[in-house]
Amino acid sequence: MKKKIGIIGCGNMGSAIAERIKRKYRLFVFDNDKEKTKRIEGVKLSENTTELAKNVDVIILAVKPQDLTAVFNTILSDSGKNVIKDKLFISIVAGITTKFIEVCLGKVRIVRVMPNLPAKVGRGMICLCKGKHAKKTDLDFVKQLFEKLGKTLIMEEKMIDKSTAISGSGPGYFYYNSEGKDINEIKSMAPGFVTSLTVTAEEIGFSLSIARTLAETTVAGSIVYLEETKLSPKDAEIQVASIGGTTEAGLEVLHKGGSLTDAVKAALKRARELGKKIKFIRVG
Repeated sequence: MKKKIGIIGCGNMGSAIAERIKRKYRLFVFDNDKEKTKRIEGVKLSENTTELAKNVDVIILAVKPQDLTAVFNTILSDSGKNVIKDKLFISIVAGITTKFIEVCLGKVRIVRVMPNLPAKVGRGMICLCKGKHAKKTDLDFVKQLFEKLGKTLIMEEKMIDKSTAISGSGPGYFYYNSEGKDINEIKSMAPGFVTSLTVTAEEIGFSLSIARTLAETTVAGSIVYLEETKLSPKDAEIQVASIGGTTEAGLEVLHKGGSLTDAVKAALKRARELGKKIKFIRVG
């Protein structure tokens, strides 16, 4: 029988995941904004997070960091921990550690994932790590699941925020540098940008081979995204840069004339800040 998967949050990335996996799995979705869920065909719409959690085997958390604890409180206050017992959690929430989720929910199996915008067209760079209680089979399942959205790479959790700053926000930097250029000009500048992003990834702690993989996959996927969506680099950049997020922090540096390295470091700082700002206070 098909595994049942629930997605909480249907923004850019949550909806992208839904569209890429809905043909293979029984899929349930929930978002406070009902208009977002109505756009996704062929899935079951849940009335609330608790209903979704009761009906699925796997829960994908695709909300903004500041909304995460409200989601947890809703599930726990309505049903206690019974509803999440034996569930596998997948979090794509920027800056939030597996340890934080384990503190909130208890000894849950959690795999943390950092995809990027080109995942929407199946050409993403997706980095993964597992939490303390997740099994190797859980990690293998999530890796296989996200291979439908692009290239996957398993790493230590201490590197996930760094991957957020490189591959997660990387399309935004690339689109910023592509503004005003046609697709042929963009392709011609791509090798130089790959080199710069690779060097920057090395500077913040990645090995050369992983740095090159992150950079090459990010840039290649970003180009395919432009070709398939027909968006301008500026419009694509807007899609990457959520308000208060890591990409926005990096782009602010570029707008002021800063270097790519400075932009990546600013994005990394923001990713770490997001994790520190979020607190879990149990309601009720």
